[in-house]
Amino acid sequence: MSRNKAMKEPAAHLDGGSSASMRLDKFLKVSRIIKRRSVANDACDTGHVTVNGREAKPGTDVRPGDKLTIRFGERMTTYEVLSVSEHAMKADAAGMYRVVEG
Repeated sequence: MSRNKAMKEPAAHLDGGSSASMRLDKFLKVSRIIKRRSVANDACDTGHVTVNGREAKPGTDVRPGDKLTIRFGERMTTYEVLSVSEHAMKADAAGMYRVVEG
């Protein structure tokens, strides 16, 4: 009985509350900052992405309020995470972040 309860509890963080988080590579893809998850993985693995000033790997959790800085060639752009969502329509994807610098 306690086993079933334990199996149900981890899904509670997906309710969209303030404790919601998402893998960095998935956030970059869902928000359409980077179009493909494989490209997002490569950008993270090669040191082109930082989260809150620290170099980030693809599995780094991002939450609303985090600052992402991405280097595209010579240009550096900083984004603030506004929300995380497992899926976003193309029209809604830009609402998941705001450009802070770039």
